[in-house]
Amino acid sequence: MSDLDLLTRSLARNVRHWRAERGFTLDALATRSGVSRGMLIQIEQARTNPSIATVVKIGDALGVSVTSLLDYERGPRVRVVAPEATATVWDTTGGSHGRLLAGAEAPGPLELWEWRLMPGEGNSSDPHPQGTWEILHVTAGTLTLTVDGASHRVPAGSSVAFAADAPHAYRNEDGEAAEFTMAVSVPGVR
Repeated sequence: MSDLDLLTRSLARNVRHWRAERGFTLDALATRSGVSRGMLIQIEQARTNPSIATVVKIGDALGVSVTSLLDYERGPRVRVVAPEATATVWDTTGGSHGRLLAGAEAPGPLELWEWRLMPGEGNSSDPHPQGTWEILHVTAGTLTLTVDGASHRVPAGSSVAFAADAPHAYRNEDGEAAEFTMAVSVPGVR
């Protein structure tokens, strides 16, 4: 079974599990997430490979991390994630990528990401649920972070924390690759 097939089946199983755990109907999850009922049915039947933006919306609506939705193992309280077990959930032909390194439910989703943005490339994000925070540490190059329309240059060695419940984007406007590690904390479902 390919990695993509494994992730697609894991997503299907885990969306069904968390939807049942929360007591949500398909219609309720569609309303909460902004993802159509038809798309949710395709996801739960492992008939589609949705975009990372769609998976994030579903996770936010369910109050669970992307890691929990893509997790294909139910493991012990301590789980070491080998490099080959990480999930690349966004990439470009230019070499940019977003790789989910690890995640936990503590008390809401907590995720650790590795990002690389090649010169001239970027990625935008819709607002996350109220109370979501992101912390980034730039390890190479310079990142341009835009939050709610205001841009901030974050050079290598610098860190930034921000409320991610507003539109935000990551962009590399310089001539060398920008690399950063990002932690995302989403409050639990009320």
